[in-house]
Amino acid sequence: MRYWLLLACLIALPVAADVFTYVDAQGNRVFTDRPGSGNAKRVPLAPSNRMSANPTAAVPVAAGKKTEAKAPFHYDMLRVLVPEPDATVRSSAGELIVSVTSEPGLQRGHRFRLLLDGEAVAEPGPSPVFPLSNVDRGSHNLSVEILDEQGRTVERTANQPFHMLRISLAQKRQVKPCALDDYGQRPECPLKDKPEEEKNSFLPFF
Repeated sequence: MRYWLLLACLIALPVAADVFTYVDAQGNRVFTDRPGSGNAKRVPLAPSNRMSANPTAAVPVAAGKKTEAKAPFHYDMLRVLVPEPDATVRSSAGELIVSVTSEPGLQRGHRFRLLLDGEAVAEPGPSPVFPLSNVDRGSHNLSVEILDEQGRTVERTANQPFHMLRISLAQKRQVKPCALDDYGQRPECPLKDKPEEEKNSFLPFF
């Protein structure tokens, strides 16, 4: 036990010091740094693994920059103003003007896109007014979207129904019959349909 304790203490000595060992008169193994005894022998020691008292501080690894995801902008209100829900539009050419609005106003880089029966009817743009023409007779649905810079949908309205009533030329003639002066002036009164004027026959008297 004492042998190992002495050995541990000597190993802890600086590596520059020499260590010697011998057996004393009582038969005990003795370790010392003084080669005084005649039978003392040098003990070979392996170099110790000592660290510097002021080790270089570890350089912290720079954490990768995290790009904070920008929260999408939220509009408080988006809706179709004209035509009103379930409105009936009368146009022989199937024409109507669609107007939309948002609150707050359209943000920079955002665009409106109008959908008719789920299909885009024009290129997205900043204008809230969309002229449509040649819309088929019958019931349809309108909705509007707001797109961001990447073309992603920010907001979208629910489908809003309206009804297109296209009056035929024959129906217009029934409502307002064509007079002689109307032919060539009203679309429902083409010149080709203008009746021939009756010629008055006049027999000269002798």
